[in-house]
Amino acid sequence: MSSFLPTNWGPADYVTLLAGVTAFFTVFAVWNTAIARDPMRSRIKALADRREAMRAGFVAPQRRERRTQREKSVGIMRQVVKRMNLMRSQSSQKIVQKLAEAGWRSKDAVVVYLFFKLILPVIVGVAATIILFGVQMFDLQPLTRTAAAIGTIILAAMAPDILIKNTTSKRQAEIRKALPDALDLLVICAEAGLTIDASLSKVAREMARSCDEIADEFSLTAVELGFLTNRRQALENLARRVPVSALRGVVTTLIQTERYGTPLSQSLRVLSAEFRNERLMRAEEKAARLPAILTVPLICFILPALFIVLIGPAILKVMDNFLSLKM
Repeated sequence: MSSFLPTNWGPADYVTLLAGVTAFFTVFAVWNTAIARDPMRSRIKALADRREAMRAGFVAPQRRERRTQREKSVGIMRQVVKRMNLMRSQSSQKIVQKLAEAGWRSKDAVVVYLFFKLILPVIVGVAATIILFGVQMFDLQPLTRTAAAIGTIILAAMAPDILIKNTTSKRQAEIRKALPDALDLLVICAEAGLTIDASLSKVAREMARSCDEIADEFSLTAVELGFLTNRRQALENLARRVPVSALRGVVTTLIQTERYGTPLSQSLRVLSAEFRNERLMRAEEKAARLPAILTVPLICFILPALFIVLIGPAILKVMDNFLSLKM
């Protein structure tokens, strides 16, 4: 290595060379960070690559394959449901109504629900029998094992209904929370001269970011208002899909507006103010209920620790005094 370096260089020359190399790399790093890069270049390149992939036919077959697999799985479920004659039961219409309230309105939702309602108890029952009686993973009495197996099967049979109930309650809570804002937008659209169909479509587009549930319901109602012969039926379908008292009041107002020609904006403004006051009163009710809820944790967890901290040193001191007197 030393043969490639000049023989007449001293320490000052090497320091100067090292300083020059360091300055060069420093300038290069500052210049590299100061360059204004085009942020859209990578985006355009990614879009171009995706376009080429779509032209080559790589994306469409994958989507088609996933759709085909989904249709095959649903087809198997449909065959099982048809062989068991579950679709002919009188409760199928009630199941459709429950699934619509949960936001599942596809034609295969009933088939999937009935299939899992049928197959889950069988699978869970077999697994519980193998675990409790075959493998004997848990050390339980025979009566306890039997009760645990039966309870597991009952819970598996109730699991689809529990899922639908929880989904429906969460969906209704989101709709109830976003309804005053949607009514304000409906008031603005009505004062602008839009019809109910156009107003609902506009509100659905605007509310899609904040509350997808109410946007979905309003868009479906706008479509039904467009093609159903009885416009009142479309509004009643909205109240049937979302059994919320606040939304039922809105539907009643819209039906009266359609029938009697009453001013829509004033009625919706009054309803919006009522719903906001109701939401505020519900929040105040929860806040007023908070002290009663905190009483039990305060008594069980906070007060014992506080007594130990405050009285504990005095008790220890008294015990030491008694011990010293005995000695």
